[in-house]
Amino acid sequence: MDLNVWGWNSERDTAFEQLGLEHVCPARVIADHGRKYRVITPRGEGWAEMTGKLQFELGERSEYPAVGDWVALRYLEDEGADGVIHGLLPRSSRISRRAAGSVPMEQIVAANVDLLFLVAALNQDFNLRRLERYLIMAWNSGASPVVVLSKADLSDDPERHVSDVELIAPGVPVIAVSALQDEGKEQIDALLKPGVTVALTGSSGSGKSTIVNWMAGQDIQLTQEIREDDSRGRHTTTHRELFLLPQGAVMIDTPGMRELQLWDDDGGWSEAFNDITELAKQCRFSDCHHELEAGCAVKEAIQSGQLDPKRLDNYLKTQRELKYQAAKERSRQRAVKAAVGKSEAPRGKGAQRRRYERDWE
Repeated sequence: MDLNVWGWNSERDTAFEQLGLEHVCPARVIADHGRKYRVITPRGEGWAEMTGKLQFELGERSEYPAVGDWVALRYLEDEGADGVIHGLLPRSSRISRRAAGSVPMEQIVAANVDLLFLVAALNQDFNLRRLERYLIMAWNSGASPVVVLSKADLSDDPERHVSDVELIAPGVPVIAVSALQDEGKEQIDALLKPGVTVALTGSSGSGKSTIVNWMAGQDIQLTQEIREDDSRGRHTTTHRELFLLPQGAVMIDTPGMRELQLWDDDGGWSEAFNDITELAKQCRFSDCHHELEAGCAVKEAIQSGQLDPKRLDNYLKTQRELKYQAAKERSRQRAVKAAVGKSEAPRGKGAQRRRYERDWE
């Protein structure tokens, strides 16, 4: 099996050598099933699990292998592709969001992605504000975003939607497509070059799995109809999976999201709202909140019709959300650090003796 078609290159070859592990080979995670991973190896497809040592060294669940990751694998047998993961190569990009639940945790959607397709259907569920959130995630990931407006056949004026998206995503390619009418395929095909890894993300029912099947030229992902009353869909894809396309690229399909909870900010927020951050430089006060301050260039842009007030509202909302999320994560890390310090604190002789005896059992 030639791993170059799955995205292997000279930079990853160097990183693999730097791991300094013996009797291992490179492999790529193509599906995540919890504690077990489907991997592609020089021998073909196989199953793999991490060693307990690696789990301990990685620590955080977000550092565990994810779809798209490159790992160092040791085969279980002389023949066959099943093995054990002993190491993880550095990621060139990581697409993540805040996992569901009250405890703030990062969830990796995909790793080592070159292009991130932000899929939004041109139906009743189309929402520019939601798309702005996906753009923040994309710019934070290290991957290059591409907006794919699916189901263009449902819109009376798809070009208007393209123009609206281009206003909130300057410099980002925006492509309107219709798998039903086979429109826009040439533009997508041009991006699917050999060695390139593409991931799709978007709301449930946006048509991600349909696009995978369309690009592959065969039904490799299940699809299902959406509700007619509100154009909302159900989760068709239940886990992340990577597919090799006939164009030469590899594509990662991900489960749809009811609501994207942002995780962290690495410059993606200011990049997604670049027009507002540039206007803010012209405000009279450097710490302007763009609310009631005099001499606010952002407010003046709204009054003149240059800026959509709803875009400013989303700018301020996501700013507050990211600050709150960052504060919660700092608090969690302090609690973890305190717990580790407490567990490593000196104990009485009895406790030390019992621990010594337990270690030898």
